[in-house]
Amino acid sequence: MTPYMQAKFIISAERLSQCPDFQLNEYPLLGRSNVGKSSFINALANNKKLAKTSNTPGKTRLINFFDFSDKFIIADLPGYGYAKVSKEAQNRWQKYLEEYLLNRSQIKSLVQLVDGRHDIQKNDFQMREWVEAYDLPIFTIVTKIDYVPKPKIQGIIKKVEKEFGGEVYPFSSIDHRYNELILNKFLNV
Repeated sequence: MTPYMQAKFIISAERLSQCPDFQLNEYPLLGRSNVGKSSFINALANNKKLAKTSNTPGKTRLINFFDFSDKFIIADLPGYGYAKVSKEAQNRWQKYLEEYLLNRSQIKSLVQLVDGRHDIQKNDFQMREWVEAYDLPIFTIVTKIDYVPKPKIQGIIKKVEKEFGGEVYPFSSIDHRYNELILNKFLNV
């Protein structure tokens, strides 16, 4: 039986000053647009309607906070790498997100999601370099592992570990077989 946690949406914020004040550990999700951040949240909560999913990249435009059983918070951030918005809007997002990531005291660790069907993309590496430049704690989730042939999963995990270092966890939004491993990570960081 795969465990789930009761989760609820709390609030959306554009910038640090609008973020809610609570003392739970917080885990911001970093990842390309359409990497599966919303599906990740929904699978951990066993609620397909909690975080809005879309086939259109770039739909998340704010920091969306989700409380998991009053144990920890997941912050769904706008994806990087694709957005049909002006350069001015993209620059504003970048400024606000940097301020949030560098100054939010509740952040316990960043979580970078990468798509298991593809090689790590250039902007995934750029994001990781930025995180490492500030020496921020981070671990990696490999999403869409459902679409990878089973014999290749371990090879993909090893490749991501080699390229990024640190801890790497596979994730399946379809059968949820890795939920317990990931929830234990959030509860015990």
